Amino acid sequence: MAKHKTAVIALGGNAITKADQEDTITNQFANTRKSLDGVVELAREGYGLVVTHGNGPQVGNALLRIELSGDRAPILPLGVCVADTEGGMGYMIEQSLQNRLRAENIDRMVTTIITQVICDINDPAFENPTKYIGQFYTEEEARKYESKRDWTMKQDVDRGWRRVVPSPQPIETVPGKFIRQLVDQGIIVIAAGGGGIPVYIDKNGDYEGFDAVIDKDRASAVLANEIGAEILAILTSVDKVYINFGKVTQKGLDTMSVSEAESYLKEGHFPTGSMGPKMEAAIQFIKNGGEMVIISSLEDARKAFQGEAGTRIIPD
Repeated sequence: MAKHKTAVIALGGNAITKADQEDTITNQFANTRKSLDGVVELAREGYGLVVTHGNGPQVGNALLRIELSGDRAPILPLGVCVADTEGGMGYMIEQSLQNRLRAENIDRMVTTIITQVICDINDPAFENPTKYIGQFYTEEEARKYESKRDWTMKQDVDRGWRRVVPSPQPIETVPGKFIRQLVDQGIIVIAAGGGGIPVYIDKNGDYEGFDAVIDKDRASAVLANEIGAEILAILTSVDKVYINFGKVTQKGLDTMSVSEAESYLKEGHFPTGSMGPKMEAAIQFIKNGGEMVIISSLEDARKAFQGEAGTRIIPD
């Protein structure tokens, strides 16, 4: 693969906070360091790089801290919680990557950009919030928060009641042009953490935040197109994309065209709660000028860029 292309690498939030592990900052730093092997190799080869990341577990923790503080500290809106986790997780990724690059004599600078992402205030997602966030509650507690804080609460299968918020489509990032300038100078940028901070443009032309969650992979695709990236890499918990997942006819895909991806999506192979948004992001990125999407596990990231692992989605 030719050097000096630009890639956006989307890390899953569960790469940093693992479900089977005590959620301490020490463990989060250790997991962060392990997640950067593929990024380091691409930095060594001279790629322009932007690293994005999920923040689901981390925002959940931030919301829990708010609940535990009761009336003793100000209630923080969801957008501020997203910004807080962008900063905290960006710090962990930035420092871990800086140390690794220095240790391996790779002369690249790293910076974190807190990223506002513009959405449409009239997005249909606001009519039916579906994104679960935060803790589980009893029905009695859920009704209390509906009344006290004007939250929308829904039952999450049989596990309890949770808050739900809209997940609108990202339109553009506010600092996209600036991020492109940094990448063009060879600086590795960490951006759009957790999908970015959702904002809309009000009647005065001002940015205004609202309680919502933007899908991290969709935001990564938008940012990748904005900066002219050729490659979008979505690193997750599965080794590649499968059709008929979990069935005896399950089949892993090494390569597929964007048309094949669209067909599989329409046939229901990629559920909304798992691979669906990733495939939608991949299709969007390719149709808007991207050259390739790689979907792979974190562990196989380096091999995936060499064409030896993962799934590649390419133009027709």
